[in-house]
Amino acid sequence: MLDIFLSRTKMIQAINATSKAVPTRTTLPILECFLLEARNGKISLMANDMEMAIRTEVSGTIIEEGKIALDSRIFSDIIKKMPEEEIHIKVESNLNVIISSGASVQNLAGNNGEDFIGMPSLDKGTPVVISQLSLKNIIEKTIFCTSPNDSNKMMTGELFEIKNNVLRVAAVDGYRIAIRYCVLNEYYESKSVIVPGKTLNDISRILSGDSGKNVEIFLGKNHILFSFEDTTLVSRLIDGDYFRIDQMITNNFETRLTLNRRDFLAAIDRSMTFVRESDKKPVVLDIKDQGMTLSLTSNIGSMTEKVPVEKSGNNLMIGFNPRFLIDALKAVEDEKINLYLTNSRAPGFIRDEEGTFIYLILPVNFVSRG
Repeated sequence: MLDIFLSRTKMIQAINATSKAVPTRTTLPILECFLLEARNGKISLMANDMEMAIRTEVSGTIIEEGKIALDSRIFSDIIKKMPEEEIHIKVESNLNVIISSGASVQNLAGNNGEDFIGMPSLDKGTPVVISQLSLKNIIEKTIFCTSPNDSNKMMTGELFEIKNNVLRVAAVDGYRIAIRYCVLNEYYESKSVIVPGKTLNDISRILSGDSGKNVEIFLGKNHILFSFEDTTLVSRLIDGDYFRIDQMITNNFETRLTLNRRDFLAAIDRSMTFVRESDKKPVVLDIKDQGMTLSLTSNIGSMTEKVPVEKSGNNLMIGFNPRFLIDALKAVEDEKINLYLTNSRAPGFIRDEEGTFIYLILPVNFVSRG
C-alpha cells in the first residue's frame, strides 16, 4: 500500500492547483476526492469533475507505491494545518490513511483508488508551444468577453485557432468581441477548437506567467491538454461551429480617433460614479472637429468631460456601455489607442496597427441632448 514522505508546502501547491477540478456538486461521491498516487518513482495528486481533469506531480520520497482516493476537503484541511514541513502518508490494508507530521498523527478513511475516474485519453500528436506569460496574457485579455449564460454554449468558450505560426484567440458574448493574436516560434497544421471559459479561467490562475517557461498545448478532437512544469490539465472541448467573427470585422470606417488610453479610461471611470450596478446608462461620445465630449446622465446625477483626441473623418455622436469600454481599455497596454467608428448604430473597434488585438463593442441607444 501507499507509503510516502513529502513536503507540506509542495503538497499545498498541488492541492491549490488540483482542487479547481473538484466538482462543487456531483452524483458520484468518488469525484469529491483527490487521487493520491505513487507510481514509477513519481508522486501525483489528481482531481476530475468529468469536464476537466488536473494532475500535479509532487516531489517526495516513495517507500511503497500505490494509490488512494481521499476526501478533497478533509485532506486539504489536514495538510494545511500540519505543524511541520515534512509529512508522512501511509495507507493501511483496510484503506485507513495515517497522516503524520511532527507530533501530530491523524487518521482518515480512504477510498479505493481503483474506483477513481482517471484522465481521458488523448491522441497527442505535435504540441503547440507557447510561453506561460503569453498564454496567461492572452486569456486574461479576452476572457471577460465570454458569457456565463449556458443558453448559448459558444459564448461560454473561446476560439483557439492555429494558422501557420499564429495563434488567434477570440471570445464573443453577444455585445462585444475580444480577439488576440500571438506569433509562435514554429509553424503548425491549421486547427481550431472551442475551449470552455471555465477551463481557461482556471489555467490562467495556475500558470506562473514566467516568460522563460513554456506550455505545451495538444489539440484533440474532443479534448485539449495543457502541459507545463509539473501540471497536466485536460478539458473537454465545446462541440460545434464558432461564430463567423471574420464577417463581423470591417476596415471601412468613417471616423478615427486617437486617444491617450489612461485619460480616456479615467474619464469613463469617473462617469461610473453615477451608474448603479443594475443601471444600463450609456456613456455618450460627442465627437466634433473641436474635440470630443464624454457625458453620462442617470437618476443619480450627470457628468460631462472634454477628452483630448486626434480626429480624422466625420463628426459623430455614439453611446456605449461604459463597463464594456472599461474592460477593453484595461486589456490594452498601449499608451495611445485608436478607436474606429462608422455611425451611431455600427460597432466601435479598438485595434492596433500591428494587428495584435481587436476589441469590438456594439453601441447602445441614447437620448440626444440636441
